[in-house]
Amino acid sequence: MEKSRVAFVGLGNYSNALAGSVERAKNLEIVNCFTRTAATREAFAEKHGCRESNSLDGVLNDSEVEGVIVVTPHSTHADIICQAASAGKHVFIEKPLALTVADVDRASDAASKAGVTLQVGHHRRFQGATRHIRQMIDSGELGVLYQLEANLSMPGGPRTGWRDDPNECPVGSMTGLGVHMVDNLHYLASPVKQVSAFSAKLTSVGNLDNVTSIVAEFESGALGYIGTCSGVPKLFSTAAFGTECNAWCEDEGKKLFLQKKGEMVRAEVPVEGGDAIAEELAAFGNSIRTGERAEVGGPEGREVIVFLEAVIESVKSGKAVDLSNYRG
Repeated sequence: MEKSRVAFVGLGNYSNALAGSVERAKNLEIVNCFTRTAATREAFAEKHGCRESNSLDGVLNDSEVEGVIVVTPHSTHADIICQAASAGKHVFIEKPLALTVADVDRASDAASKAGVTLQVGHHRRFQGATRHIRQMIDSGELGVLYQLEANLSMPGGPRTGWRDDPNECPVGSMTGLGVHMVDNLHYLASPVKQVSAFSAKLTSVGNLDNVTSIVAEFESGALGYIGTCSGVPKLFSTAAFGTECNAWCEDEGKKLFLQKKGEMVRAEVPVEGGDAIAEELAAFGNSIRTGERAEVGGPEGREVIVFLEAVIESVKSGKAVDLSNYRG
């Protein structure tokens, strides 16, 4: 199958990591790029063998470009998606899809009307151990699902620019880290009924909260916990606890631990960790070429932002918040 031709919009550090994953995906080709800083454009274009544009319009008017991979500040996502959709370009948007449900709906409507793919970069559901836990839930191996837990935390450090702006990054590290775990738990046990959240700033460094803790009630009756911190040793874990078995995904999906009924301790079992970012990008390339619906598209991205807005309200009010208030 012919490779799908894409352009990068926004060329920060993570863009270079994504570009490396594009090569491993094997069904995408980078043909153009844009960011406002000329030297950054030139360096990216030289490194990845593509041309550069000095404006977003330059990318969107490039007839060779079929899709755009957008890695820009969160508040810009909806506008860029709308512009790209209007130009007939498919869009891979780095998470989160937007910061408000209203912006999500505006962007999703634009993509739908234009008939283009909109995919959100929640790659951790593609990890091998997470996939395996979902299979166990579907097959009944976990029994009745009681509780889920997820935590993604990082050492962090002083942030600058938009990454240290609470308007761009509300509720501490939720938009940078926590939304991945929201999507993971949605993947395993959605939808969520209500949330109760707490967030605190414990150091004088930067403008963002350092620690956020959220308790969620799922429509199924199961309960869940999501935690995210900035400034602690890296922690990554997604877990599901059922009447027949408990399961943990750790080490970015490379490790799977199980504790079956009657066992007192968990044990590691073999699992293929996979290459989650390359897999999600390969899925984007496939959607461009075949029209197949993205696994993590507008509806899935919207549920994460419904959750995020409810969390913001809960932190402010100190009360549990029903997500139906934001689903519309």
